[in-house]
Amino acid sequence: MNILIAGATGKTGLTLTTNLLDQNHHVTALVRENSDTSDLPEGCETRHGDLTDLQPGVCEGADVVIFAAGSGGSTGPEMTERVDRDGAKRLIDLAKDAGVARFVMLSSIGADQSDPSGDLAHYLKAKHLADEHLKASGLTYAILRPVSLTNNGRSNDVILGDSVDKTAEVSRADVAAVLAEAATGIHDNRVIEMQAA
Repeated sequence: MNILIAGATGKTGLTLTTNLLDQNHHVTALVRENSDTSDLPEGCETRHGDLTDLQPGVCEGADVVIFAAGSGGSTGPEMTERVDRDGAKRLIDLAKDAGVARFVMLSSIGADQSDPSGDLAHYLKAKHLADEHLKASGLTYAILRPVSLTNNGRSNDVILGDSVDKTAEVSRADVAAVLAEAATGIHDNRVIEMQAA
């Protein structure tokens, strides 16, 4: 399949990109013009696009679009809204316009709440609104909501579903593996919470 990834140069995104290339998919990374693409694996193509100002056509030719991007923990609320909320929603709309078959969203535990509280409230609100936009879009979707992320390697097992301990952890490598599964349709039209077993 032709798979377009927003966030391919991030820690989770790089592992996801490698996984998909290993599975013989054609992978294109959606990157800003000034992005450092030196770590992208051989065989990954790039397409320029800024999540704060996406132009029509960025999803053309893609069978699947994966949103694995984020504004990052060091940015303020405005950038969270521009990337995690508005950028995601715009990418969803452009994917639908392009006839993309499936949209996979990397979300977060807690994004099920419409009025979250706590230190991450602004971020979770942005993710919630993006997730709801995807569910209402008419696109075939998968939304993955992992717990706190680590840089550990793959684990032997993960827990998916309602029994997830929201205070647990899961590795980015495990998250990337489930995102790759979702790209192939295994988790269509599901919202999945996730932790390491």
